Amino acid sequence: MAGSIALRLSATVCGIALLAVAGAAQAQTLDVQIDRSARVGLTGSAASVIVGNPAIADVTVVDANTLFVTGKGYGVTEVVVVDGVGRTLFKSEIVVTGGSTGSVRVWRGAEATEMACGASCSTSIRNGAGAGAATTP
Repeated sequence: MAGSIALRLSATVCGIALLAVAGAAQAQTLDVQIDRSARVGLTGSAASVIVGNPAIADVTVVDANTLFVTGKGYGVTEVVVVDGVGRTLFKSEIVVTGGSTGSVRVWRGAEATEMACGASCSTSIRNGAGAGAATTP
């Protein structure tokens, strides 16, 4: 009797541990630099892709099993991909950072200007500046 209770308790603990591992595998974080992309391979065919905040990240569907997540703006959002019957194939928090992409943000009061920098800096197209943007040495 005590052996069967211990066996059932052990099986229950193993089941809970497996559920925790499965949940941890699904709750992941994907770091993407702004204006960069990360490839996501799916284990099934995607039917729907949901992006929490499209101003932070965008998703391009290459085929039913391949997505590219592109960093659009700084911040955190979530991407969820489901198959045709509603099963979750991918769910991830997307963290978009500046990384080391050669850009800086200049603040003048409450107004921010994104600058793309190489040998010199110029206003980024993210600010709506055209090809004739002034450069700063």
